Amino acid sequence: MKDRVAIEVQFGKYTFVAHDLFVKHLGFYVSNIIDLGIEILPMKALESEMSSGVPYYERDLLNVIRQGRGVPAVPLILTGIEP
Repeated sequence: MKDRVAIEVQFGKYTFVAHDLFVKHLGFYVSNIIDLGIEILPMKALESEMSSGVPYYERDLLNVIRQGRGVPAVPLILTGIEP
């Protein structure tokens, strides 16, 4: 965290992305520690070159959109990277 922004780079298991989005970033935001959360994920093109169980941007973006407006209740930037 720096300047009230939390950045998480997630190349681990896909279950940790939900924890980051719905627990970590939200907890810091509700506690008035951050104003913005940033989650960096591999894109599908990069995920296919990694081991199994890795999250990828397109799936998690769809999961956030599916939750509806206001969930998670924290300003959030989801960013995907690829090779």
